[in-house]
Amino acid sequence: MSSLQRIFLTGGSGYVGRNLITSLVAQGHAVVALARSEAAARAVEQRGARAFRADLLSGDLATGMQGCHAVVHAAADTDHVAGGGRQHRVNVDGTRRVIDAAGQAGVARVLLLSTESVLASGRALPGVDERTPLPRCSIGGYSRSKAEAERVALAANSEHLAVSVLRPRFVWGRDDTTALPQLCDAARSGQLAWISGGNYLTSTTHIATLCAAVSAALRHARPGEVYFIADEQPVQFRAFITALLETQGIAAPEKSVPRALLWALASLGDALAAVSGGRVRGPLTRQQFAASAVEVTLDTRKARRELHLRDAITREQGLDELRLLRSGVRV
Repeated sequence: MSSLQRIFLTGGSGYVGRNLITSLVAQGHAVVALARSEAAARAVEQRGARAFRADLLSGDLATGMQGCHAVVHAAADTDHVAGGGRQHRVNVDGTRRVIDAAGQAGVARVLLLSTESVLASGRALPGVDERTPLPRCSIGGYSRSKAEAERVALAANSEHLAVSVLRPRFVWGRDDTTALPQLCDAARSGQLAWISGGNYLTSTTHIATLCAAVSAALRHARPGEVYFIADEQPVQFRAFITALLETQGIAAPEKSVPRALLWALASLGDALAAVSGGRVRGPLTRQQFAASAVEVTLDTRKARRELHLRDAITREQGLDELRLLRSGVRV
């Protein structure tokens, strides 16, 4: 990617997308952001992008991509509970439409934002790297649809269209409208509990590091390649969640639930949901279990070597930033 580019972005009004717009615009790039509603259009325009009003599944995406050098596909249905047909349409069919439109518009590069959850099986994933094969049976609809989206995207890689994939894990930091609010709500309502003590390791990805990774990938990613993205050092899950809650003035819980019990409840709940067509559900899904109940740590040496990725901010600096923002200090 040369110094200044025109970039088409999907998912621009979401947590990751909003921050990507801010980062890319600050670097001098022009960003065209897909927006399916007036509210989404306002959100992306407030960040400095030009809104292109269309729907991921039905709009004329190629028109919005005209004159763009690259596409960053960040839009996704991240539901860890219901999944289903809509999730497949957004994540798989939506990816196929983005890839097809990029080819029609003559775009040179597509970057798909995926997830480490494509590897989720319910078992621990310690130190996994890009050579780890996808499981034969996905743990849930989110993992299944994102894995299929990766297959669709990478199959389109060619000499005319360079396609690469980034897989971040547990995105966190300022402006978080996803994980942190959910954690706070669960803690306040008394529904948050540690799983077998919560003393296993997890990888995390600060939003600033993810934005830096996207910029680096647009310049350096090899076509057809996948890259894990995360903060360099993993952290104990319980310690990190406790610190996140503390930044919001919330005390972490003490109660703990056995992992085997939760796995049994999740498996039963998924079975009931399948039999009832989703009308009956358990307290959690196996998809949720896989995301937070076992060690998931990523080997990011490939991204650090090939993309020249570096942490944009330390974990403690990110936590301090959240504390300052809560106290009303502009940072």
